[in-house]
Amino acid sequence: MARTVIEHVLSRLRDIGVTDVFGVPGDYSFAVSDAVCNDPDLQWVGCCNELNAAYAADGYARIRGVAALSTTYGVGELSAVNGIAGAYAEHLPIFHLVGTPNMATQSARALMHHTLGNGEYDLYRRMSEPVVCAQAVMTPQNVAWETERLIAEALYHRRPVYMAFPADLANQPVAGQAPAIAAPRSNAAKLARAADEIVAALQAAGSACVLPGILVQRAGARAAMQALIDASGLPFATMFMAKSVLDEQQPGYVGMYDGALMNPEVRDFVEGADRVLVVGSPMTDFNTGAFTARLDARKTITIGHHRTLIDGRVHADVEMGELLAALAQRLPRRDWKRIAAGSLGEPAGRGGDAIDASALYPRWAGFIRPDDVVVAETGTVSMGLGFARLPRGAGFHNQTLWGSIGWATPAAFGAAVAAPGRRVLLLTGDGSHQLTAQEIGQFGRLGLKPVVFVLNNSGYLIERLLNKDPAIAYNDIAPWRYAELPHALGCDGWMTARVTTCDELDDAMAAAATAEAGVYIEVVTDAYAASPLAQKLGDALKAMRKGE
Repeated sequence: MARTVIEHVLSRLRDIGVTDVFGVPGDYSFAVSDAVCNDPDLQWVGCCNELNAAYAADGYARIRGVAALSTTYGVGELSAVNGIAGAYAEHLPIFHLVGTPNMATQSARALMHHTLGNGEYDLYRRMSEPVVCAQAVMTPQNVAWETERLIAEALYHRRPVYMAFPADLANQPVAGQAPAIAAPRSNAAKLARAADEIVAALQAAGSACVLPGILVQRAGARAAMQALIDASGLPFATMFMAKSVLDEQQPGYVGMYDGALMNPEVRDFVEGADRVLVVGSPMTDFNTGAFTARLDARKTITIGHHRTLIDGRVHADVEMGELLAALAQRLPRRDWKRIAAGSLGEPAGRGGDAIDASALYPRWAGFIRPDDVVVAETGTVSMGLGFARLPRGAGFHNQTLWGSIGWATPAAFGAAVAAPGRRVLLLTGDGSHQLTAQEIGQFGRLGLKPVVFVLNNSGYLIERLLNKDPAIAYNDIAPWRYAELPHALGCDGWMTARVTTCDELDDAMAAAATAEAGVYIEVVTDAYAASPLAQKLGDALKAMRKGE
């Protein structure tokens, strides 16, 4: 029997690594949802709303490299747009599968539910255009070709794509076939020239440093990047968005580079190097310490996803992974100057002392195990933990550029679905958690066992730090009883605790380390217990606004 349109698409998504589809059902998308549920090699992962489903797909894509999301027409897809935009900003290929009204209804311009009542059926697809790299309406005639095109676009750009499935066409048989599109390859001559120039520049340098960025991970080039470090002996630092892109326990790691805000010894080392090799690292505000990074363009070599910039010369059609592999083969090993990477040090506080930033973040850092998946909410939580030196194999995930409040809880759920054999740590603030806390119930529903820390500091601390009036009313939130949420949301058997002192936190973390079920710990601090980076970033951004 011939495959249907939706079956063909799902088959190809399985081929590239998707085994789970996140989403919320709707009558226009029944054909998509039914096909997922009826496929023995796929799991339907229902979420509490479409925004959460998009965030969960984001978290899944960070682990698997690709993800799929299913929503219904109009109300569903628009609810997911914020999450899709975040995936676009942070280079995550998500296949957004949207079920739409049948073609007869669209042709008749009927005034159906989920429309604006104006007979226009193409509006929502057009609304998605800025936050996807490609899109198509899938039909029996085009599905074979369009599926390959959209897969190629998503993987080339590492960004989401939009696939619309009219209800009457999704279950029709595929007409035609198409070959898979080959992955892009470098222009051999341009690759050789770029490699020659980089090798020559580094051989002439007395000192050098590598800044491997998030695109190294997104492009699947971590092994090539590590091979270059191993072969050359080059030291490397990471910027905030790329934390844990390479193992932080290896000798070549010198620490986190965040411009002038933190780690002055790392700043001096990086900015003082004769050559800095920036590999796939976007120069965003949080990545550059509120634009306080000062990398001399005359010393900087920039390796992008598909092109390289050396001394003002652009080498296009040069793929990152291939160039890194070439450099690993050609760069001679040297005993490069380096510095030792620091961490957060020993935790402060003991006994009945209140929990402040100096007590909390070093304790959290010490709790992380090798190979853990750490998902930290944008804001003070990630800023406090970001400068901890992670154990071998641990991965740190944060929505550094898009910075959508509430992202972390569903993203951690998606990561747990993607990596059921690894321990997932979710660290989130109370304000962020209130946006998406219902997704905690999905962990329990699927039998997943995360360790969740909710920082209860009575409001939006990052906003307080950024605001000229920290105590203004809109930075306050409802006083939830967070430790009671897992039980209410169906997470039976979970260990829960509410801690207000260092002793209580130590006891709860000791119990969490050996727990056989999920763990949920509410950590209560003062409303202004902020890490040094959060405080400095707040000051820097307020200073920037004064100059506007």
